[in-house]
Amino acid sequence: MTWPRPVPLIGDATSAAERAAAPDAWAFPEGDRSAVYDVMRARRDVRRYRADPVPEPVLRRVLEAGHAAPSVGHSQPWRFVVVQDASIRERAAWMADRARLDQAAQLEPEAARQLLDLQLEGLREAPLGVVVCCDRRTPAAGVLGRATFPDADLWSCACAIQNLWLAARAEGLGMGWVTLFDPDELGGLLDLPDGVVTLGWLCLGWPDERPPGPGLERAGWSRRQPLDDVLLTDRWSERAAPPSRLRAPDQRSVVAARDEADRLLTPPGSLGVLDRAVDRVVALGRGSTTGGTLVLAGATHAVTALGVSAFPDSVTADVLDAARQGTALGAVAASAAGLGTVVVDAGSSHGDLLHADALSVAEVEALVERGRALGRQHGARGLVALGEMGIGNTTVAAALCAALLGLSALEVVGLGAGADSAMLERKREVVAGAVARVGDVRDVVPLLAALGGPEVALLTGVALGAAQVGAVIVLDGLLTSVAGLCAVRLEPAVLQHLLAGQRSRERAHAEVLTRLGLEPLLDLRLRAGEGAGACFAAGMLLAALRVRRETARTAPVTDSSGAPPPGSAPLV
Repeated sequence: MTWPRPVPLIGDATSAAERAAAPDAWAFPEGDRSAVYDVMRARRDVRRYRADPVPEPVLRRVLEAGHAAPSVGHSQPWRFVVVQDASIRERAAWMADRARLDQAAQLEPEAARQLLDLQLEGLREAPLGVVVCCDRRTPAAGVLGRATFPDADLWSCACAIQNLWLAARAEGLGMGWVTLFDPDELGGLLDLPDGVVTLGWLCLGWPDERPPGPGLERAGWSRRQPLDDVLLTDRWSERAAPPSRLRAPDQRSVVAARDEADRLLTPPGSLGVLDRAVDRVVALGRGSTTGGTLVLAGATHAVTALGVSAFPDSVTADVLDAARQGTALGAVAASAAGLGTVVVDAGSSHGDLLHADALSVAEVEALVERGRALGRQHGARGLVALGEMGIGNTTVAAALCAALLGLSALEVVGLGAGADSAMLERKREVVAGAVARVGDVRDVVPLLAALGGPEVALLTGVALGAAQVGAVIVLDGLLTSVAGLCAVRLEPAVLQHLLAGQRSRERAHAEVLTRLGLEPLLDLRLRAGEGAGACFAAGMLLAALRVRRETARTAPVTDSSGAPPPGSAPLV
């Protein structure tokens, strides 16, 4: 049975099925589209102006267009200073004259003559000047999108200038962008406060020329390049992309998963982070998953001889034995989540990281291949949760994390279970020394040999193998996330198969998840290891998949023939 789709009274009233049935329905009519493109092609940098005033309603429409520009993080950092005062305009023109002469003196003689021939009288002729300023006083970290691209506020102001220019052209006004200024001098002329910068002066008025083409092109300064000269596909370099045996879900699968969720009799995104996780599982074609396996890999580590762990090596074997009997914490958590458990003894490392490599390259390669086979085997049956057990392996994980991500020992080393401040300092010294010994090595397999543990190499292979058969992989703590990171470095498409089960107490774990772009499903400050957090998250995920499968549907939109639109396939 289906129910009518609840249509919101505010916001977007369309459904995913409607959008799938007519992806181009948002387009403007043909005549309107042609007008937009005509305005873009006819935009010119105008240099000669009539003295006639610009009516206030026209100016207001142009400024509104500038204010409607896109801005990173919806920050709207632009400020429009409309200059009408003749004395300010004359001072600005004088500044531009001096800057033009200064720049010409730095050019070859012919280029200098061409620059001096350019008409800049618009500063004096145009009835209006509009100086677009950027208010940069808001810290970049406080604006969505500027923490990574700090100059995105300037780019946003450039978008506002483009909007002003196109609107002016549509109104029949001319506009010219003059940047022959010392920015600080122009800022001083306008009495701009500290932290506010200009992007130059825009001359605005009725044009006393109607140029058929760009002025600099007609003056022989430059020419318009063909589009194909500036068009690249996928990457700049001509080098071939590294071969990959894996592919992430295509766009059609990703969109179909979201479309199916839109039919649920519930608000979109009602399960929050879980909804996004379920969308990813459905896009992988695993929406019918009802179970899976915890792959619990253990190993012993020579680095424990350096006093980096509060527990003896024998605990590793004890926990693995208990796991085989189904009574260790991770195995019990797996059972509670409806998962089976496979316990794998990955062996022992030989070197202590600080003085010698943990493993040979050949041993790492063999462990990765062994893990691939396990991943393929268990990934074919359901989701795969990764777990680990190995006294001393938080030091191993921290060292790998530091080397892979270029972080310091201070940034990656945490206390670990049962450790004290003296042990913490020893761990930092060991990690710092181990990373320094490795030097600039960044390739995954050599790093796993130099700094890794057998269980890291094996779990890297498990992730690769599980992804190869399309399975969902649920990560646990720091070490399993480092294994996931290694797998992604080897095969980038693995990333689409990874879900972060939890964020643990380990210092570097949040950074690894951030580098992977994964938001954890749980944040319970666990120290347990053994895959327990991954199992808790897997149980939630399986429950959410059931909710997605069994929740009531709204009636699908059909076309005139009664057929459902593309992308409305059932959940599989």
